Amino acid sequence: MSEQQPEAATQRVAAGDTEQPRPTLADEPGRSGPGPPASGGQHVRRFWSTRRVPAAIVALLAAAVTGLLLYDVVAVRAGRPAMSWRRSLADELASRPLDDGWMIGGAALAMAVGLWLLVLAVTPGLRRLLPMQPPADTRAADIRSGLSRSAVALVLRDRAMEVPGVQSARIDVGRHKIRARIRSHFRDLEEVRADLESALANGLQQLGLARPPALSLDVRRPKKR
Repeated sequence: MSEQQPEAATQRVAAGDTEQPRPTLADEPGRSGPGPPASGGQHVRRFWSTRRVPAAIVALLAAAVTGLLLYDVVAVRAGRPAMSWRRSLADELASRPLDDGWMIGGAALAMAVGLWLLVLAVTPGLRRLLPMQPPADTRAADIRSGLSRSAVALVLRDRAMEVPGVQSARIDVGRHKIRARIRSHFRDLEEVRADLESALANGLQQLGLARPPALSLDVRRPKKR
């Protein structure tokens, strides 16, 4: 069998004179590899979270407080006394000084809640989802795709484990940076590092991310037990 392999390989090359090589993911337009997209590439925005749970909580609390106040105001207009909690709250606000601890704490809590709501309103959310670059012949509004950070970490870890000399690999994927912690039990560390940089860069390029995170590589020997 081993003597027939060179002949078969020669026949395949000869028969492929009229065939065009199949393009790889790295050869497709719009796949410029790690770093900013190629010139003329489309600007891809992050996915926005609907945030149904925070919106539902705020809506329910606002409706409950507004309904309770409205009921109390209507009751007072009808000649009934105001609720005891509203009278106590009005007396406390009128008698306590501004530098009181409860006043400062309540104001700080209200400010923190307001800032939290503002941050939710102006930030996209879905931080675990990395947007992908759409094909060059489509508009960004037509097709939107993304990869989770865990999926990117799994793909890059598989690429790292294929490099000879790698014993273990831990990949942490962030929005702006990928940290790869590699343990190599044989081969020179610089050679392993060079092969890892090439393998991980190629793997990251083929994922087709719109804004590929920067790669940080740490290659060490495993700890002796």
